Amino acid sequence: MTDIRSEAAARVRPPETSGVTIVVATRDRAPELRRSLARHAAPVIVADNASADGTADVAAAAGARVLRLPGNRGAAARNAGAVEAGTRYVAFADDDSWWAPGSLARAVEILDAHPRVALLAARVLVGAEERLDPVSAEMAAAPFGRPDGLPGPAVLGFLACSAVVRRDAFLDVGGFSDVLHFAGEEELLALDLAAAGWGMAYVPELVVHHHPSREVRDPAWRRARETRNRLLTAWLRRPPAVVARTAAAALRTPDGRAGLAAAVRVLPRVLRDRRSLPPAVEADKARLESY
Repeated sequence: MTDIRSEAAARVRPPETSGVTIVVATRDRAPELRRSLARHAAPVIVADNASADGTADVAAAAGARVLRLPGNRGAAARNAGAVEAGTRYVAFADDDSWWAPGSLARAVEILDAHPRVALLAARVLVGAEERLDPVSAEMAAAPFGRPDGLPGPAVLGFLACSAVVRRDAFLDVGGFSDVLHFAGEEELLALDLAAAGWGMAYVPELVVHHHPSREVRDPAWRRARETRNRLLTAWLRRPPAVVARTAAAALRTPDGRAGLAAAVRVLPRVLRDRRSLPPAVEADKARLESY
């Protein structure tokens, strides 16, 4: 039998930069990690959401530092990885994605040169055919232009697997929400970074490869979860009129109604966390939604 540790170690790339740590949040995805971890070219922290399939052992065998979390924190597991990272920048990756060679070293150079930028969003290429992810196309076409001090088009959203963040800025705004868990968790973080005065930019010279897992998940459940988190994000940061419109839209479909019911169940936990965005950020968000 091939020793997993020896096989993985032989394929691990040497680090291309010491300025960034890659954080991967995962749960029960050992086959995906076995494929992706050897492709990373920076130190890796795997935040394991209480997996039961040997995920942590696979990560350790590949040379990653493993945080064995006692429960499933979803996307917020990335926060634990960022806390443990000893670098000024943190790059996020999913268990089925990896950064293209040279992208992380370049991201460090860009962030060093742009001290008011908290997040760089990379271009995402999907599958062996390297299709451009639709979200990358949307970021490239965002209506905000390229303000002074940004290394690319300004954005107010991103894909988590393609983001490099300034670690201190990320942690100062609280990272990813424990309440949202995952599915659309990026929106709230982007709003909070913007509200804190940080810039975010889409930089297409940075590239992430995403080879989606073959694991089949319930699409109806996913749609309901996305609706839930859209509603909770609106409740936490947006004006009441936006909350009402978002809830009304959810009522139009069975999945939307399921998401609305799930959001209502969580509302008592987040009542004290509601705070309005600065007017300029709310205006940018409204402009983006109507673009």
